[in-house]
Amino acid sequence: METVVGLHRNHFGDIISFVTSGGRVISYQKALMEATNGIITGVQAAEDYDGKLVLSPLQDQSFDHYPNLY
Repeated sequence: METVVGLHRNHFGDIISFVTSGGRVISYQKALMEATNGIITGVQAAEDYDGKLVLSPLQDQSFDHYPNLY
């Protein structure tokens, strides 16, 4: 199974896509769908305080330690 190894942020600092261990670059929404369906591991989909589904890493509090890959 693939894991998230990096990410892309926009100029506001928001995560817009993820890089997987298989070398794929997938959008935030696709990563959310794949995490929900068990296709990628190491991340989980959870509801935020507004009830919106968001991704978070299983091991850490945030994605801050993930490299920003281009």
